[in-house]
Amino acid sequence: MNTLTREQKKFLLDIAKKSVESAVRGIPMEPPHTDDPVLNEPRGAFVTLKKHGELRGCIGYVIPIKPLYLAVWDVAKEAAINDPRFPPVREDELKYLTYEISALTPLYRVHSLDEIKIGRDGLLMKKGLYSGLLLPQVPVEEGWNLTEFLAYTCLKAGLPPDCYKDPLVEIYRFEAEVFSDEDV
Repeated sequence: MNTLTREQKKFLLDIAKKSVESAVRGIPMEPPHTDDPVLNEPRGAFVTLKKHGELRGCIGYVIPIKPLYLAVWDVAKEAAINDPRFPPVREDELKYLTYEISALTPLYRVHSLDEIKIGRDGLLMKKGLYSGLLLPQVPVEEGWNLTEFLAYTCLKAGLPPDCYKDPLVEIYRFEAEVFSDEDV
């Protein structure tokens, strides 16, 4: 996984903010362009919005379908106005938002639960049409052990908390480079 420089992180955070502000204000805007080869590499990405430390929106692409900077542009807007768990962000909330970006590695199929490391890995559980994902920082923030992490990922997928024991459930892990406003 490429380690992003401070400048690259600042660029990504800046475009996430611009994307959210243009979406919330209803002012169409094109994403700023970059020729940076690292930022043009296709990668999955999530943008997490918080207001006063509380989750306000989080959406992302797991699969690397776009250059990283365009993925961040897209999912930042989606986190602000289309996260089904929350009403759309209002213009008067913009000044209170903090931004966190998770730039993902590809998914790796888990064949043994011993492969999963808390704090390093995010998880994706998948069975048929059901799937659920938790980012690597979630179990650390919540103080979960591996069993709890697995159970909550199952629940996020809409499956029973012990679904990870089902041989028909596919488990994937991934890493993420996570950074926020406070880091740059």
